[in-house]
Amino acid sequence: MLRVLTLSSLFPDASRPNFGVFVERQTLGLAAHPDVALTVVAPLGVPPWPLSRHRHYRAFTDLPEQEVWKGVEVLRPRFAVLPGTGGRYHVAAMRRAVWRAIAGRTFDVIDASFFFPDGPVAVGLGLKLDLPVSIKARGADIHHWGRARATAAQVVEAGKAADGLLAVSRAMREDMKAIGIPSEKIRVHHTGVDLARFVPLDRTAAKTALGVSGPLVVSVGALIARKGHDVVIDAVARLDGVTLLIAGEGEARQALEARIARLGLGERVRLLGSVPHDALPALIAAADVMALASSSEGLANAWVEALACGTPIVITPAGGAEEVVTAPEAGRVVPREAGAFAAAIGELLAAPPSVEAVRAHALGFTWEANTAALHEHLAGLVTARQARG
Repeated sequence: MLRVLTLSSLFPDASRPNFGVFVERQTLGLAAHPDVALTVVAPLGVPPWPLSRHRHYRAFTDLPEQEVWKGVEVLRPRFAVLPGTGGRYHVAAMRRAVWRAIAGRTFDVIDASFFFPDGPVAVGLGLKLDLPVSIKARGADIHHWGRARATAAQVVEAGKAADGLLAVSRAMREDMKAIGIPSEKIRVHHTGVDLARFVPLDRTAAKTALGVSGPLVVSVGALIARKGHDVVIDAVARLDGVTLLIAGEGEARQALEARIARLGLGERVRLLGSVPHDALPALIAAADVMALASSSEGLANAWVEALACGTPIVITPAGGAEEVVTAPEAGRVVPREAGAFAAAIGELLAAPPSVEAVRAHALGFTWEANTAALHEHLAGLVTARQARG
């Protein structure tokens, strides 16, 4: 039995059910493996009082420090975060909190599901406990934390010290190499998609359920600048009669609402807010196109989920885009410009690929393959450590 400590600062809880659902799904898959005993430690960063009274952090107050979440034991220790420090002190504070939370427990390997602050914390714990450590890179953990002045050195040092590394795409592996992380330690570990849930539907009926008639574009992602929803809004403004539904919440909401009003798109563009993950399949399957103009990504789950629904995608050449859009039936990879997005969306609306041809591009991304590869990777690190004595 492989005893795994999964360390994840990106893990959902009762106050944030949509937070880190891709990490949750990977973790639940590994926990279900017959040869794995898994414990999740999902630390919660909270600033000092009175900032801790902000509604975002106040929601953490009612969360248990230990619970069974969807059949998996989850520990939720709190650690102090200091605003204005750029994350410089996250690792030390989080490591102390995790050390207290796991006191008296025994593990074989530490699986850090995000590179910062999880990775450096895992490396420190691994040294204390003499355990092998794996760290997975997903996107912003390398693109932001791996280049930010306050944290870049910690990210690179953790990458060099870890026993094994995972990257969500080949492009992410190259990005890791570019900041000084040894590429020979990096294994590409693609995300999965639930092919039983993300399936094609009767598109006309699905649109009707959403109150939409005519061509529909959907975008799925947090309302933050990096996701480029403004680009997609501007693109749809150039496409007469096309409706755009955006699923996500975030700090850019007011700016996007103002943009929609300024362009006179109130009847055609809707911000849906945070959509439960269980409701995403029906939303995505209703769309003729899923568009996301990200400035950076690892390999977005939304890309693969759209393909599984038979919905072609229009995306930027960010992260693993070229590993997902490998033929015209899957969609288009275009520059992050409204004109390019409008042209690509228009092409797909004018000559839509068959639903079956689109879905075929998602069939290689399964959670079963994800689980098998992760188990093999972690077990291999344990075997290698034991062989070294």
